[in-house]
Amino acid sequence: MVPLASLSAFVALALGMVLTPGPNMIYLLTRSLCQGRAAGVVSLLGVATGFVVYMLAASFGVSALLLAVPHAYRAIQLAGAAYLLYLAWGALKPGGRSMLAVRQDVQAETPLRLFITGLLTNLLNPKIAVLYVSLLPQFIDPARGSVLQQSLLLGTVQILISVSVNLSLVLSAGPLSRWLSGRPVWLVCQRWLMGMALIVLSVRMVV
Repeated sequence: MVPLASLSAFVALALGMVLTPGPNMIYLLTRSLCQGRAAGVVSLLGVATGFVVYMLAASFGVSALLLAVPHAYRAIQLAGAAYLLYLAWGALKPGGRSMLAVRQDVQAETPLRLFITGLLTNLLNPKIAVLYVSLLPQFIDPARGSVLQQSLLLGTVQILISVSVNLSLVLSAGPLSRWLSGRPVWLVCQRWLMGMALIVLSVRMVV
């Protein structure tokens, strides 16, 4: 079983990752703003399916890797920390965009196309790939039991967090966008808070 301290740290990391602007968030916000909440929910179902695919593939692969090549753990850890710094730079660099700076001129799509596009958007999202391949293994302790079970538990926690946060964004996208559109200072604060949080998480992984 995953230690409570590791699980809590992983929850914080998963929350920070899902709140970081990326392809999934931008697509879901775009669909919700342009085609309504129902379209956003269908798109989210596709995104959630992509998470399940990643979880199953990474859990079995990561389990084999950690058991066969224990020294690969440190390399994976450093790669994850470097990627978090990359995400932090994306949030803090001059000219960085807010997660609510989305297009509103997108044509309507059928439910099937919304689902498939959401699925592909997630499967092709490098942030999610790195989360499962580089970051998730850092919270697994082979001495605490089955590596596979720990991987599946952490993956399930990540999916629940991501779906919950994204569903909240889908349902509140319209009102939130209108409220923030006239408050550029709030958008800047969001970017800086997220960037600093990612830097702190990156340092924690290295040490």
